[in-house]
Amino acid sequence: MRLEHVAGDDPRDILRALRGALHGAGPALGLGMVGAEPVEVEPGTAVVVTTSGSTGVPKSVVLSRSALTSSALATAARIGDGAWLLALPASYVAGLQVLVRAIVSGREPAVLSGRFSPQAFASAALMMASSDGGHRIPTYTSLVPAQLSRLLDAGESDRSVATALTSFEAILIGGQALPAATLERAQAAGVRVVRTYGSTETSGGCVYDGRPLDGVRARIVAGELQLSSPTLADGYLGDPERTDAAFLRDPDGSRWYRTGDTGLIEDGVVRVRGRIDNVIVSGGINISLDRVERIVRSVPGLQNAVVVGIPDEKWGEASVVVASRGEALRRSESVQLEEARAAVADEIGPHARPVRLVLVDELALLPSGKPDRDSIRRLVAALH
Repeated sequence: MRLEHVAGDDPRDILRALRGALHGAGPALGLGMVGAEPVEVEPGTAVVVTTSGSTGVPKSVVLSRSALTSSALATAARIGDGAWLLALPASYVAGLQVLVRAIVSGREPAVLSGRFSPQAFASAALMMASSDGGHRIPTYTSLVPAQLSRLLDAGESDRSVATALTSFEAILIGGQALPAATLERAQAAGVRVVRTYGSTETSGGCVYDGRPLDGVRARIVAGELQLSSPTLADGYLGDPERTDAAFLRDPDGSRWYRTGDTGLIEDGVVRVRGRIDNVIVSGGINISLDRVERIVRSVPGLQNAVVVGIPDEKWGEASVVVASRGEALRRSESVQLEEARAAVADEIGPHARPVRLVLVDELALLPSGKPDRDSIRRLVAALH
């Protein structure tokens, strides 16, 4: 089966090619791949998504028609069926899945064109109102935390943005952990938020508000969260070693994906703690930067802060908080740093306290909307 690249990120071009790939009438779709030469893939392949994520290591994830449609159907079974608004890049799995859900439901998706802004989002959302047989068709969208935060800020002074946010039956939030303060703001504003967990390897979110979707199983092995589901990718294109390392097969034939995240499962609820490899050793003690970041984000003005590790002469490694100057100005830099250090010390211990707060005009983001941790880390290292 042939794999053809889609040039550019125009969501309408991707939508047209995706329809053919899902229905089996066209070639498989290659997104984010370098080079324009068609390559051969296994029959049943719908999309190959190439992304470096926040780690900077490229990977080409092979997604079948079955995996993508299984994901879309499981989402509809959990939150309901309706019309979807695309507000994320279609070349990333969260945006791609919005298009898949629209195709599976038989409805044309609304598309937010150009750069994301609260006003453009509101215009697109408020134009989606429609009915079928006298009944309103529910609307849905998918966002990353930074987008939701911008919309909540704008909604405080722009009624159209506030109305748009509350018009959705559900807004899926993924890509990274949603800060507790942002979730509380959304709930207070009447926004129906669903926190999702997943990755390109699981065809997008497959755990909603801690509960696996139908057909998804979760387990913890040596502290690592592993997932089994009909939504799992077939593997990595042209990289069997990496595929075998990430996708395990039990004696009964079940396939499991090693997420690389630490977690717990309590009463059927999945709780993700952070990346196994996002750890520094400070003074001989392992410290999860994801855990530090989660705590730091509870400090007012640091809701979207990023925590990175740097070399430290005294401790070997230490953590630094990087935040947007626009948000952090609500308090003085020294006060915010001390509040962050105190919060981390209370929950983890004094050894995990960040050593510095760095304010930037704007946090570097990947096209997917996630923080560009490599870029942020390089910036901090240069300043240090």
